[in-house]
Amino acid sequence: MGKIKLAIATKGSKGLGDEVADSFARARTLTLASIDGQRVHLEVLDNPAASLPYGRGRRVVQLLKDKGVNVVVASEFGPGASALLDKFRIKRVVLKAGTKVADVIREDLYRV
Repeated sequence: MGKIKLAIATKGSKGLGDEVADSFARARTLTLASIDGQRVHLEVLDNPAASLPYGRGRRVVQLLKDKGVNVVVASEFGPGASALLDKFRIKRVVLKAGTKVADVIREDLYRV
C-alpha cells in the first residue's frame, strides 16, 4: 500500500501518546498521520465541530476530505458521518476507545 493519510478521533493533543476518543464527530481533537513506509508525520487538529449542537459529522468528514484523508479510526461513527465517509470512499476502522495512537500506527491497526 502506498502513502496513507490517516485520521484518528482523539481525546487530546498528546500525539502518539493520545488515545482513541469515545466518538468520531464529538472527539476533542483529530490526530492526522501521513504514513509513507516507515516515515510518519503527525498533525493534531482541534475538532471545529465538537461543540456544535448538530451537523458535526458532516463538518468533520468534509474537513478530513479536504485534508486528503483516506482512512479514519474511531470507536463509533454516526449514520450521517458513515454515509458521507462511504460517499467519499474514506475507509472507516472501528477500534476500542482508549487505544493508544502509537499502537494504532505501530501495529497497523488501521489496516483491519
